[in-house]
Amino acid sequence: MPGTISTVPLPRQVDVRAPRFGAWVTAAVLVVALLTGSVWVVAAQALVFAAGAVGYAPYGLLFKRFVAPRLGAPTETEDARPPRFAQAVGLLFAVVAAIGYGTGIPVLGAVATAFALVAALLNASIGLCLGCELYLYWLRARPVRTP
Repeated sequence: MPGTISTVPLPRQVDVRAPRFGAWVTAAVLVVALLTGSVWVVAAQALVFAAGAVGYAPYGLLFKRFVAPRLGAPTETEDARPPRFAQAVGLLFAVVAAIGYGTGIPVLGAVATAFALVAALLNASIGLCLGCELYLYWLRARPVRTP
């Protein structure tokens, strides 16, 4: 109806630089996990992924508190839902890695960690968020609701 204001709230927006910063930190943690084969490092990263998947991204909070004030106001924001979905995908890989390392199947742990590391490096270096892309495919695959 022309002239009416929508009451549908906009999705929460995030500074596009925050997920890339988080991806750099994640990549560093995953390199340590890959080099050490530590179930504890992978488990810690899994907790970070879990927090990010529910909307409390610890690395995003670090970015907001310590990095963003030095960079100035964001010139671009994005919908928070795709990065949250990406955190859930990362959580899946971290859990598989922790299971691999924790049950004596280090190859499984290393492969799962390596997949998560590649995804983090792609996001950090060129801004390609594989989990975000999966989110878009997931949206397209869902059945359309009609009123």
